[in-house]
Order: sequence, then structure tokens, then C-alpha cells
Amino acid sequence: MKTIGLYGRKYLEIEEREMEVRSPGHEEVIVRVLACGICGTDLNFVRQWTGPAMALGHELAGEVVEVGPGVRTVSVGDQVIVEDCTLCGTCAACKGGRPDLCRTMFGLEGQSGMGQYLCLRHNSLIKYEGLEATHACLTEPLAVCLNAVLAARIPFQGSVAVLGSGPLGLMTARVAKLQGAGFVALTGVNTRTPLGRARLARAERLGLDRVIDAGESGWENAIRDVCPGGVDRVIVSSPPESINDALKIVGYGGTITFFGLHFGGRNTINVDINDLIFRKVTLQPFFAEPAINFHGALDLLKKGLVPAAEIVSHVRGVKEARRTLAGIVEGAEPVIKAVLLPQDH
Repeated sequence: MKTIGLYGRKYLEIEEREMEVRSPGHEEVIVRVLACGICGTDLNFVRQWTGPAMALGHELAGEVVEVGPGVRTVSVGDQVIVEDCTLCGTCAACKGGRPDLCRTMFGLEGQSGMGQYLCLRHNSLIKYEGLEATHACLTEPLAVCLNAVLAARIPFQGSVAVLGSGPLGLMTARVAKLQGAGFVALTGVNTRTPLGRARLARAERLGLDRVIDAGESGWENAIRDVCPGGVDRVIVSSPPESINDALKIVGYGGTITFFGLHFGGRNTINVDINDLIFRKVTLQPFFAEPAINFHGALDLLKKGLVPAAEIVSHVRGVKEARRTLAGIVEGAEPVIKAVLLPQDH
């Protein structure tokens, strides 16, 4: 069996590769891709990454088409979510109650999710039903948001500001509200582009308390007017340099949780450590690896508590991947979240 997948690097240098899909070995499964979301990491690769072309696509919903010996958890025909990094369950970290620190994970092994077929470990799959594949593939990014909110330990009825109006920022703000935050604000920039305007407009429909254009001078006053002492928690989904903005609005004893990445220079900041010490501010990095809380994220989608239809705005064939990626990178299209369908659809 052969598959065609996409690999990319800077600047929008995207190539198709035809590869042989190996027969499933013990406890392995072949999955046919039904839908693949475009992630911020994919965008970072095609916008900034100067190394060898990287496999694109890891937000996956698919269907089991073949199972290897020893597989009992899924069957041919099952619809499944694919975990991109599955904890091993046997290392010292996993058995010591810290599976989030697992470093011997099962992954996609360089296979592109923006393709047709993948050979995977059976324990990297979660069965689902009752959702369109184009919505089910939000499980992976939503799990990132859910884990970030849980890591932030938002006080009941506490105040939260989410920086970044991309899909992760939008869903993080929604989950923070579901988690019991009394006040949730979201900020976004690039409102001069169709994409930036569309994302802030969409945020208005998610039940948040404030939606703020951070490109305007004095934007932090819109938060300080409600929370004069600053907010309890800031969650940064935008590039790391945004932590400087987070420091303007976090309150005494507050926490800044951040997971936004950048490979093109916006990943370095200067921080006044004295300020952190005197204000007792905690900086908490977060990395959603391995996959944890996929079941919880899937449940939020099934129940409509995070409305997938409000997040997924564009569904296109994988042949249109370059045009779609360019539209997002350049901000020329009003994309909230784009999902690609494989070539054989």
C-alpha cells in the first residue's frame, strides 16, 4: 500500500512524497485519514523552519482499515482519533505518576497526516462516533487547550486573559470559561487582515467577557478597568514575545502559562526577574506532549460545549494545502481553522 503525504519548510516550500505504508506488525494498525486539521506547528514549519522538510499534519481523525496481530482495542471500520504522541506507560515517569514527563513515547514516526494512510500503534487511537470527522479532528488541539487551562489552576470565579486569537486561543478561552473563571478576556492582533478580523469577530460568539484588539494603544486598560489589580491568570497561545504583554496585566501572585512557539526569532524575551520576585509572579511553560486528556476534549466536542462549527471555518482538499497555508500565513483569508480532506476524497 502506498500513501502520498506533505512535507514542508520555509517559505511555503511544500513537497509531496509517495511512500510505502508498511504492513501492520504486532499491535499495529493502518488508519485511513478522514480529516486533518492545520496546526500552528505546521504553520511554523512552512513559515520559519530552515531545516529539512518536516512532516505536516498531526490533528487527525481516521478510519481503521487493517489491524495487525495482537490488536484487541479497535477493529476494521472503527472511526478513531489519532494521538500524535502516546505515552509509553512503562517508563519511570509514567509509573511514577508523571506520564506528562514520558520521554519514550510512541509517535507518528515521520508520517504525514496530510496524506492518506498511516501505520500506528493501536494504543495511539481513540474510538469515536457521533461527530463529523472534520470536527472530530479538533480533539488534539482542544486537548492542548484543556491541559493548559488545567495546568494554570484557575481559581474558582478567577480572572483570566488569553493572549492570541488563533484556534488554540479561542478554544482555550472557551475552556477557561467552562472551568469556572468569572472573567475571561481574549486579545488578538493583525486586525488589519481578513484573518485577524475574522478571528476576533468569532471570539465574540464564544461567550467571553472581553474581546480586545491588542494592536491598539492602551489595550491593557480594557482589562485593568475590570481587574484593576491585574488578572489571576494569563495564558499565552501567541508567540513567546507576548509574555511581555502578559506581564503588563497579570496581578500580584498571578501565573502566566505559555505554550505558543516561534521558530523565527520571536522566541526570546528580556524579563525583569526582580519584578517577578517582588510581585510573586510565576512563569509556567507548557508543552502538550505526550497526549493527555484526549477523552475529555472529545467529550467537550460531542456535547457541543466547545462548538466545533464555530472553530472550523474552511474545509478543503489536501491538493489545496499550499493555497490554504499561504492564505493563513499571509492573513489574506478569513480562516478561523482549516481542515484538509485527503486526496482520495
